[in-house]
Formats: sequence, structure tokens, C-alpha cells
Amino acid sequence: MSGQRGVGSRSSQTRADIIRAAGELMLDQGYAAVTYRSVATRAGVTPGLVQYYFPVLDDLYIAILEAGTDGSVRRLERAAASARPLRAVWAYANDKAGAALLLEFMALANHRKSIGPVIGRGGERLRRALVDALEPTLERYGLADNEIPPAAVVFLMSAVPRMIRLEEAFGTVTGHAEMIELVEKYLDEVEPQDT
Repeated sequence: MSGQRGVGSRSSQTRADIIRAAGELMLDQGYAAVTYRSVATRAGVTPGLVQYYFPVLDDLYIAILEAGTDGSVRRLERAAASARPLRAVWAYANDKAGAALLLEFMALANHRKSIGPVIGRGGERLRRALVDALEPTLERYGLADNEIPPAAVVFLMSAVPRMIRLEEAFGTVTGHAEMIELVEKYLDEVEPQDT
């Protein structure tokens, strides 16, 4: 890896378009479809311009991860400020596209060792943002002193949907409906739906 994470202006709209196009390709066709030419076609630029911004493809993958993490942290901050933050986090965690993209990055990390640590840092940043966002809510509901620590609630609410998506992709579904029902029951107790 070049260590530069790309060149050119980090605030460039062209750079942002390239990152978006590459993320869409990963989601639609898998990480192997991400080439300078395919990204350029999707972004409406030349392959040379993609390579100018991202001299090494790992730099582009890392930029996708970092942009996704930044967006998710902003989304979680909004969720924490919502009337039903636990339900907002549950909805975030159930985002099928986000789970699918994470699985693509996990597969990519098996082949490109520079990607794994970036996934880890982003995951830790998101998990920390979730705990920070939900701790006041759990305290307000009188659940922070419960036998389930806030970090455990966050882990369950974020890991369960991802595992369900992973297993469903291979046809394993036993226990999924029951687990979703258990979480929904928990949410109904602490953040009842309006009637």
C-alpha cells in the first residue's frame, strides 16, 4: 500500500464521486469488480483520473471504508438524538446494504491484509459511538445499572442483524425469527410504539 490513501484534494467532488461509484460497484458486483476502468465508467471519469486520486486500489478501498464509517457515525449521532434512539439503532443495524458491504470488505480483507485493520478501527469507532449514543438513553430508562451493560446491548443490537444477513445468504434461518422477536420485545418494553 502506498500509505498516502490517495492524492488530490480530499474535499474534491470528483474524489467523492469516485468513492461512491466504487462502493456501489462493490455492493452490486462484489469487490473483484472494482477496477480503475469499472470505477471510472460508473463515476463518469477517466481511468487515469481514478488512478490519480487512488494510485493503489487499496487506497480506494480504505477511502470507501472511511467515508462509510464517517457517514455511519453521523447517522448514529442523529439516532441518539431521536425520540426512540434504541429503535433507530436497531433500524441502522438492520440495513441490508450496509451488512452486505461489510461482508464484501471482510472477504476482501482475506486477500488484502491492509484492509483488516481499517475495518477494525472503523468498527471500534462505530461501536464506541453506539455506546456513547445509547448510554444516556439506557440510563434514562433505568437500564444502565441493569445486569446487561450498555456495551453488551449495543453489541447484541448491532451483531444480531449482521449475523442474520450472513446466515440468510447461505440459507440458514433457524432461530432468526425468534431472535428478532426477542429484540423487538425488549424494544417494546423500553421504547413502546405510539398507539
